[in-house]
Amino acid sequence: MEKFLFRHIDNAPLIVFRIIFGLLLFLESVGAIFTGWITRTLVEPKFTFNFIGFDFLQPLPGNGMYFYYIIMGVFGFCVMIGYRYRLAIISFFLMWSATYLMQKSSYNNHYYLTALLSFLMIFQPANNYLSLDVKRKPELKSISVPFWTSLLLMLQIGIVYFYGGIAKIYPDWLNAIPVKLFLSSKLDYPIVGELFTKEWFHYFLSYSGIFFDVLIVPLLLFRKTRVFGFALSVFFHLFNAIIFQVGIFPFLTLSFAVFFFDPKAIRNIFLKRKPFYDKNEIILPQQKNYYYILIGIYFTIQALLPLRHWLIKDNVLWTEEGHRLSWRMMLRSKRGFQTFTVVDKASNKKETIQLSDYLTHKQIGSLNTKPDMIWQFAQRLKKEAANNGQDIAVYVKGKVNVNGRQYQPLVNDTIDIAAVKWQHFRHNNWLLPYQK
Repeated sequence: MEKFLFRHIDNAPLIVFRIIFGLLLFLESVGAIFTGWITRTLVEPKFTFNFIGFDFLQPLPGNGMYFYYIIMGVFGFCVMIGYRYRLAIISFFLMWSATYLMQKSSYNNHYYLTALLSFLMIFQPANNYLSLDVKRKPELKSISVPFWTSLLLMLQIGIVYFYGGIAKIYPDWLNAIPVKLFLSSKLDYPIVGELFTKEWFHYFLSYSGIFFDVLIVPLLLFRKTRVFGFALSVFFHLFNAIIFQVGIFPFLTLSFAVFFFDPKAIRNIFLKRKPFYDKNEIILPQQKNYYYILIGIYFTIQALLPLRHWLIKDNVLWTEEGHRLSWRMMLRSKRGFQTFTVVDKASNKKETIQLSDYLTHKQIGSLNTKPDMIWQFAQRLKKEAANNGQDIAVYVKGKVNVNGRQYQPLVNDTIDIAAVKWQHFRHNNWLLPYQK
C-alpha cells in the first residue's frame, strides 16, 4: 500500500487539471451572473428552498449575491493561476458549498461534484509548478507528487460514473421512456431534430448511456483502450453539452482524462518546458496512517451515500428520498400539481393558497413533484401565520406522474403537513405509496 500511494509521479496531470478546474470555476461563477441564473434563482424568489437543516444559509439582500459570485469568480481565477492557492480553493469551497446548500430549485449534479472536487483540491499540492505562488516562493517548486493525489480524483470520477450507470438499470430506462420524454422538447433542433423522433435512437441513447457510464473508467485505465475511451468521452459529453445544456459538467468530467493518460504524454502536450520526473521515489510522510484513515472515511461515505435509498421504504423515483447526492442523473421525467389549503384552527376558516403569490414559476415546478419542498413550504406558511398570531394546519392535495404514466396522489391530504417532522433517514409516512 505504501509503495502504491506514496510513489512519486510527474505532476503534469495535476498542474493541468488545476488550471482547467480553476478556469471552469471562474466561468461558472461569472456565467451565473450573465446568464441571469443568480437573478432567477437567488434574487427574484421571496425565499429559497435550502437543504433541510441549513435554514441559516440565505441569499444576501439587494445586489449582494452578484458581488458574492464575483468574489467566487476571483477565487476560481486565483486557483487557475495558482495565486494564494490554498486560501483561494478553501474560500471557493466554503462559498460554493454555502450556495449549493442554500437552494435546490435548480439542483444539478455538477454543483455537488464541484463542491466535492473543491474540497479534495484543498489537500492537493497543485500550486507547486506553473503558479504565481512559485514565483513568490521558489522553494514551493516541485515536479513530482505522490500517486495518491491522482488516485483521489480518479476514484471520485469513478464513483460518479459507476453509480450514474447503475442507477439507469431500471425498467423505464431500459424501455427508453425517459430519453424519449427528454428529447420530445428538442424536436425543432436543426439536422438532428428528426433523428430524435426515432424509437431506435431512444433505445440507442438509453443503452449507450448505461454502457458509457459503467465502462468509461475501465476503458481509460487500460492503455490499449484509452484513446478509444477518450474519443468516446469527448463525443458523449459534447453531445450532452449541446443537446441538454448541462453547464460545465461535460467539460469538468472530460478534464479528468489527464489522470488516466501517461504523465509523460500530458507533460509533452501541455508543459513541454517542464522537466519530466521519472525517479519513482517512495517518500513516506510522517503521519501516513492519517492519510489511510482520512481517505478511507471519505470514500466510504461516497460509496454508501448513493445506496441509502435502498434502506428507505418505497420507490426513490416517487418519494425522492435518497435521490440527491447519489449521482442519479437525468433518470426520470416528473410532472405534477399540488394544492395547499390552510385551515385556521381557531375559526376553522379555510383558504386555498395561490402558489404564484409566494413562488417563482421554476420553484412551483419543483415544489409540485418534490416532497421535501412540499414539507418546507408548509413550514413556511405555518411560520408566517404564527408571526401574525395565527395557528394553522396545512393540507396538501395533488397528483404526480413519473415518466409519463398515469397521475397518482403523492401526499395524504388528511394529514397536517405543517405539524409533522421531516425524516432525514427514514420514510415520511405522509407520502402515499407508488402504485405501479
